[in-house]
Amino acid sequence: MDDIYSLAYWLTGSEFEATELVNNTYLNVANGSSDIEVFKAFRLCYFDSTVSNDESGLPETPCFLEQTLEHSLVKQVADVRLTVLLSAIPKLKHQAISRIIGKPLDTIRVWLSEGRKSLAQGIFFNSTMN
Repeated sequence: MDDIYSLAYWLTGSEFEATELVNNTYLNVANGSSDIEVFKAFRLCYFDSTVSNDESGLPETPCFLEQTLEHSLVKQVADVRLTVLLSAIPKLKHQAISRIIGKPLDTIRVWLSEGRKSLAQGIFFNSTMN
């Protein structure tokens, strides 16, 4: 529970939003779920609460290709941030992170390397926190 809350707070920058995200996560997992299942549910709840909200009004037409690509990029940046945090806070191994994020192990390794550099430079963590 502490790790999930810490992840939520780092991603949202708000105690209220972090609490809501944690509550939503635990509403979407069964008792006795594995850590991997809980982190997968957390990721989906995070996308539902912050990243995917803007997609609901976009029709699936070529006219909106630029906006669709923008949303894909936003989701990827969110996944990179989550990848770094999953490595840093609950200290998950690369393979576990790969299973949670649903990306190949090599992608996770690249994201961890680039994400840590961005974190050190304060690029994507400071710009997204409230």
